[in-house]
Amino acid sequence: MAFYLVRAKPNKQLLQELHDKLDSGSISNMRPFGHALQHSLQNARIDPINPDFALWVEEDYCSPPLAMERQAVLDHYFGEISVERVLSEEESWNKIDNYTRLWDAGR
Repeated sequence: MAFYLVRAKPNKQLLQELHDKLDSGSISNMRPFGHALQHSLQNARIDPINPDFALWVEEDYCSPPLAMERQAVLDHYFGEISVERVLSEEESWNKIDNYTRLWDAGR
């Protein structure tokens, strides 16, 4: 398994639309990556260093990383997407857990 810390700039005009898709489960239904992407985006955090960016941890097996997710969802709702390979999903989530949730910051 490969895990990545994703940093991306949300398109603020489209955040409500993305939130609606998460609430409806339409992202979770995407195959083969929907369930993991749904979980990651629902738990995305605001980057405290640059609050214009969101952070989340994503499990992915593509080369380049997040290729399918970017094409289907991420490139529409986010810009300036970067990924950093991490060793542990749990440790990475724990590092960002105390940051403000993207969805609590106001859409």
